[in-house]
Amino acid sequence: MVPSEENQLVPKEAECAAEEPRVLCIIQDTTNSRTVKERVTLNLPASTPLRRLFADVAAKVGYVNGSFDLVWGNGDSAPGTTPIDQNSDKTILDAGFEPGKKNFLHLTDKDGEQPHVMQEESGTTEDGAQERFIGPLPREGSIGCTHDYVSQSYSYSSVLSKSETGYVGLVNQAMTCYLNSLLQTLFMTPEFRNALYKWEFEESEEDPERSIPYQLQRLFVLLQTSKKRAIETTDVTRSFGWDSSEAWQQHDVQELCRVMFDALEQKWKQTEQADLINQLYQGKLKDYVRCLECGYEGWRIDTYLDIPLVIRPYGSSQAFASVEEALHAFIQPEILDGPNQYFCERCKKKCDARKGLRFLHFPYLLTLQLKRFDFDYTTMHRIKLNDRMTFPEELDMSVFIDVEDESPQTESCTDSGAENEGSCHSDQMSNDFSNDDGVDEGICLESNSAAERISKAGSEKSSLLYELFSVMVHSGSAAGGHYYACIKSFSDDQWYSFNDQHVSKITQEDIKKTYGGSSGSRGYYSSAFASSTNAYMLIYRLKDPARNAKFLEAHEYPEHIKQLVQKERELEEQEKRQREIERNTCKIKLFCMHPTKQIMMENKLEVHKDRTLKEAVEIAYKLMDLEEAVPLSCCRLVKYDEFHDYLERSYEGEEDTPMGLLLGGVKSTYMFDLLLETRRPDQVFQCYKPGEVMVKVHVVDLKTESVAPPISVRAYLNQTVSEFKQLISKATHLPADTMRVVLERCYNDLRLLNVSSKTLKAEGFFRSNKVFIESSESLDCRVTYTDSQLWKLLDRHANTIRLYVSLPEQAPGSQLRRALYQKSAGAAGNLEEPCERVKGPVGNMKSVEAILEESTEKLKSLSLQQQQQQEGDNGDSSKSTEASDFENIESPLNEIDSSASAENRELDNQIQISDAENLQSEERSDSDVNNDRSTSSVDSDILSSSHSSDTLCNVDNAPLPLANGLDSHSITSSRRSKANQGKKETWDTAEEDSGTDSEYDESGKSRGEAQYMYFKSEPYTAEEGSGEGQKWLMVHVDKRITLSAFKQHLEPFVGVPSSHFKVFRVYASNQEFESVRLNETLSSFSDDNKITIRLGRALKKGEYRVKVYQLLVNEPEPCKFLLDAVFAKGMTVRQSKEELLPQLREQCGLDLTIDRFRLRKKTWKNPGTVFLDYHIYEEDINISSNWEVFLEILDGVEKMKSMSQLAVLSRRWRPSEMKLDSFQEVVLESSSVEELKEKLSEISGIPLENIEFAKGRGTFPCDISILEIHQDLDWNPKVSTLNVWPLYICDDGAVIFYRDKTEELMELTDEQRNELMKKESSRLQKTGHRVTYSPRKEKALKIYLDGAPNKDLTQD
Repeated sequence: MVPSEENQLVPKEAECAAEEPRVLCIIQDTTNSRTVKERVTLNLPASTPLRRLFADVAAKVGYVNGSFDLVWGNGDSAPGTTPIDQNSDKTILDAGFEPGKKNFLHLTDKDGEQPHVMQEESGTTEDGAQERFIGPLPREGSIGCTHDYVSQSYSYSSVLSKSETGYVGLVNQAMTCYLNSLLQTLFMTPEFRNALYKWEFEESEEDPERSIPYQLQRLFVLLQTSKKRAIETTDVTRSFGWDSSEAWQQHDVQELCRVMFDALEQKWKQTEQADLINQLYQGKLKDYVRCLECGYEGWRIDTYLDIPLVIRPYGSSQAFASVEEALHAFIQPEILDGPNQYFCERCKKKCDARKGLRFLHFPYLLTLQLKRFDFDYTTMHRIKLNDRMTFPEELDMSVFIDVEDESPQTESCTDSGAENEGSCHSDQMSNDFSNDDGVDEGICLESNSAAERISKAGSEKSSLLYELFSVMVHSGSAAGGHYYACIKSFSDDQWYSFNDQHVSKITQEDIKKTYGGSSGSRGYYSSAFASSTNAYMLIYRLKDPARNAKFLEAHEYPEHIKQLVQKERELEEQEKRQREIERNTCKIKLFCMHPTKQIMMENKLEVHKDRTLKEAVEIAYKLMDLEEAVPLSCCRLVKYDEFHDYLERSYEGEEDTPMGLLLGGVKSTYMFDLLLETRRPDQVFQCYKPGEVMVKVHVVDLKTESVAPPISVRAYLNQTVSEFKQLISKATHLPADTMRVVLERCYNDLRLLNVSSKTLKAEGFFRSNKVFIESSESLDCRVTYTDSQLWKLLDRHANTIRLYVSLPEQAPGSQLRRALYQKSAGAAGNLEEPCERVKGPVGNMKSVEAILEESTEKLKSLSLQQQQQQEGDNGDSSKSTEASDFENIESPLNEIDSSASAENRELDNQIQISDAENLQSEERSDSDVNNDRSTSSVDSDILSSSHSSDTLCNVDNAPLPLANGLDSHSITSSRRSKANQGKKETWDTAEEDSGTDSEYDESGKSRGEAQYMYFKSEPYTAEEGSGEGQKWLMVHVDKRITLSAFKQHLEPFVGVPSSHFKVFRVYASNQEFESVRLNETLSSFSDDNKITIRLGRALKKGEYRVKVYQLLVNEPEPCKFLLDAVFAKGMTVRQSKEELLPQLREQCGLDLTIDRFRLRKKTWKNPGTVFLDYHIYEEDINISSNWEVFLEILDGVEKMKSMSQLAVLSRRWRPSEMKLDSFQEVVLESSSVEELKEKLSEISGIPLENIEFAKGRGTFPCDISILEIHQDLDWNPKVSTLNVWPLYICDDGAVIFYRDKTEELMELTDEQRNELMKKESSRLQKTGHRVTYSPRKEKALKIYLDGAPNKDLTQD
């Protein structure tokens, strides 16, 4: 016997059978997520009957025998997946258990019900009320698991809440714990539940989904009869008119109680339950003020649904110790004296008075709210008071009932009006009744009525003992937390914790833990260190045997409730059946190669575990929609590994086998997939055996340099290479003796299998493999493998990708431009023939085709000529000059742009003259499309530029060489701080990260030398919708080629040098991003990627793209995009302005002179540093990729001449007219406040001593409401310079408001103010600026009686 099983029950006859084999059973409890990892092991004699097996399992796991099922867990070898017969006398050996092996079993729910946990003493229920609930009593040791509800770390027994306690939990939708707590409390209130059951829903009068009482009825019936652990509350919240967003709003449980009671009263009007809420929850109190001189008392009667009790009095550091103490404080009167004296109608003067509250009547169900949420006026934040406050299990309220003062001067008065319905709020309690409007004095009554009331009060006092039955607990802070309820059942006087879906038993000690506070005293800071889990609402019930009700028994239900119970039970049974079907449904990935479309299709196959393989094939056949493609008889399902593209096995002869058995049971995920394999009617399916590996064989033809599509062959890992060659020979009909076999183990790992005796496993074969075979008798097999033509061809094949290139639409003149370009190219490389065709009157399509036909060979010969020329120049004759598609060659087309030939100059001039407008308009639209992209096209003179060569002209027209090192940039900081600042190392340079690798070095020579130059192209007709008249190329290219070399290959098809067009990669949703890193390869591209070619000059070394915006300081939208430009490192600001002039004229219609506009820094929408003409980019001004600048048109001569000057934008505020003047620029020679005031006085005419100014706030133009500007800005700060706190004006572009301090503010009528407020609100909203600051408001808790609310955009 195994030591761990020494207490195990075994048949006596087996104890003596030393030779009898034993069966190891491993049982996994799958009935719960907490136990799914727990396993129970039994080592039983083989003769043990199945009946005894179930008894042993029940004893081991603690379940009632017969309340669970056992099913096989190892489906591959199991005889079936149906539950094992627990009443059978068959031995476990006869039932299919295997001695000496592990027999896996799953313990599952029986008939959809949770297993019943074994009881401690008896299996019978003591209380008739518990018979209505499904589920066992707790397991041993689980009673009184006091930690569950506080720590929320539930034990295994508490997760089985329904089984343990008999009660059902409520699912938390998101943040609806406050709702769940209240609903469970109402459900556990007999009087409320019984009254709700007596109400009958009339479907003809109201939609059931909108009826709150009906949905509460349904919820209570489910809470009472459901077999589920927890049920949803979505139907209830939907009846409130809430949508899913409400589930994410946490509210106060007391607020919900009030709102829900109001809604129920509205729904119950003119029914028997119309006054139910008032009968159960409503009490009365007197709000009085008594004169201390004459004894006259004025009072009014208020009703309440709950009593708010202060935890800590205002201004006090000490909290009330108990609920009783807080109740005494609640009715403690205060003396109105001094300035707070009360005007007595009888004395006709102000007198000292006593003001307070008296309870006149307590409700049957007494609700006490402990006001734990307060406001801290020191921090101006809401806080939660966690101080300790005790509350008794039984509360005697007789000491708080009102008994009239028997003083002879006292006179009782009644309220002259009707009683106020509703709860008494905390703000009502603290109203100052010294104001006459706050008191209804009423009419004096006769003395005998006072005596009657005293007598009545005395009788009430004798029967005001309340028992606690619900404690709603809040855990967390004032910002948010979690609610749950501790409720005592009136059926068994047992306390339970209802924590959303978890229900568990608790004790009186657990209730005491909700008092709050901490164990030790910490003085004033006790609340800060106290537990955040404490009682928030208490509900007591009056102890009155005559009124105390019990829950209705099943036979006492009204007829409509019996029908509802039956209806909900049927719905739950239907759900259970559906869940059972889902539980027994195998869901697995299904693939199929469509026989005609030749595309791999993917879907999910859902099939019941009892369906046969034949039936599953029919389902898969319809799922893949193959009815019109292939007959059903030509389809079968095979086991497939999609990751390795491997066919694991076929299922011959198993057409009638259940799918559950074939797939190894019902599982959430499978480690394999299924493939619906098809064949032609004249073909026969191949048998796939487990253990075979799949090999895709590609035949290579060295003569045509082609690789054939794959042929599938299945082999065994223990086969030798020689045997494998014979196998391939049969499949391909090629001789095995001259066959070379190359295995592609992974990307770029091509291994020649030349050891015939090695096994495939030793060579690295796996489930799915790819091999290339070549069986010619050429001399190539004698060459070293890595030098052979086979290796080069396979290397090229492995790295070649197919791209679809969209060529730009050719504008008028493009034929000539292309012809001129190709003529100049022909001077270097003999491309006259294609050029002649281009010059002829043939359409664009013919010219492209002509180039396509001969491009590859021409480029090859051109490359060789250029390579020989360079080798001669460099004295390097060691390089091979043999031509090959995959040898290291260099295209000559790089030389074109940098050559100084007459043809090139002619080309540039002709392009600039003949087609500038068309190209610019085309690029303008491109810029509009790509305006917000990280890289955008250049809308400039795209095919020529004043700085297209490698030198730039400075102001004196002397040559200014470009700097070599691009090692610094940053967005321009303050000119003042930049002046003395050295260069900083940064990451964003023109060559490295801004993606502007130049094709040219300092001498203008090409850097585009590439090692891999395989490039083959052919015309391609794109699918419909790809653009009318657009030309496409299908390009096969080695992805190790650089972008620079790739562009050079495209030059003949685009018709311009590679430096004058850009490459855009097209992603999903037709998003385009420019590829600009010329020294990077195409390795990030993959097959069938799309590329768009756009005309436009590509960036050279040291160049940056710049977005130019116009600054319009006095326009409603001060920031307007103009164009994209190119600035270069080493260029002066004046040179960049010269570059901009023709572009502004042609693209934007702005005819400016160089001295009538300036450039300045742009930060978001804020204007900054003014750039002076002599500033140099990268030296004085940090420049970066995708930089943005403002262009500002000047009204006069530029006033900014020096970096020491400061330009601010001033705006006058005229309070007497309630208006703001336009912006005026003020240029200061220093940062002196005195100088600023002098300048403002000079432009406005306001005396210097009357000038007041303030700095604008926020983003330019610093908009502010004219109703707020006079008071809200910090006027006339006490500083002498502008660059100190609180101004911090250190750079150009700051906004300054100023005013005349002697000018009075206009007096506005209410009508004028409201009208002005509307105008300002509209104006500021249009400009996107805030109107006034408003903190985020919490969404109000509302229950909508007439359906969901209309979306009100002005709300919240």
